[in-house]
Amino acid sequence: MLRPELLSLLREPNSADNKYTRGVVGFVTGSLEYSGAAILGVTAAMRCGIGMVRYLGPQRVGQLVLEVRPETVLGLGRADVWVLGSGISADHEADAPEVLDVLTQFSTAAIAVVDAGALAMVDFTQHPKRTILTPHAGELAALLNRLGQVTSRSEIEADPEAAALLAAKLTDCQVLLKGNINWMASPNQKVRALGPMSAHLATAGTGDVLAGALAALLAANHVAVLESEEVFLDVIELAVELHSRAAELASHDGPVSALDVAESLRKAIAEIS
Repeated sequence: MLRPELLSLLREPNSADNKYTRGVVGFVTGSLEYSGAAILGVTAAMRCGIGMVRYLGPQRVGQLVLEVRPETVLGLGRADVWVLGSGISADHEADAPEVLDVLTQFSTAAIAVVDAGALAMVDFTQHPKRTILTPHAGELAALLNRLGQVTSRSEIEADPEAAALLAAKLTDCQVLLKGNINWMASPNQKVRALGPMSAHLATAGTGDVLAGALAALLAANHVAVLESEEVFLDVIELAVELHSRAAELASHDGPVSALDVAESLRKAIAEIS
């Protein structure tokens, strides 16, 4: 259920706005193996009303993104938030271009959404001021094992709240453990349970959609997010709720795929604006 106080985080453009003031999201996502992740995240960000999206990744993937979302700007440049890792395998070689791009943007970003393969790459001892990790249970198990805490996916699923809190403490980052109930845990050991989520989200690629939507809402509110941890947490909650509602709206037309969810984000926002 969307809390009414979160609605103020949905920014309507005004006559003084331009594409930069509305927020810019950068993506280091997708790979030759999983190019769809880039398209899904970029589409989700655009459907949340962002001012500009840039994409940094393999040339072939960038061309695919442009075919679906021609508004995308390819290459390095200014971004208020960076999405890192969706569709990038954790077992990429350390000197692969995708890995180097993830590490570079993580080290310089003010706000970062760290997903999928990036969870296995970045050094958490020096992270952006506002960093949100978005693992599912399997990815969180791998992350905790990497950090010296031996565990398994089944153990995390048995006590997801404790696992999310432990990951937040060890990484000093906000953690959003995805599932039918999303557990949002802070390094200071505060936790929010969000859900249950729409069952229609149980399909490949919806995590990539969530990362893009989350980044767009963070970018639109980046000044307030950097000033206030509470705003940071509220934006995350808003993104999760909109993501679930978009899946429900998409289901009205039949079976749902991840791209349907991304496209339905604009309907979810219009419904409550």
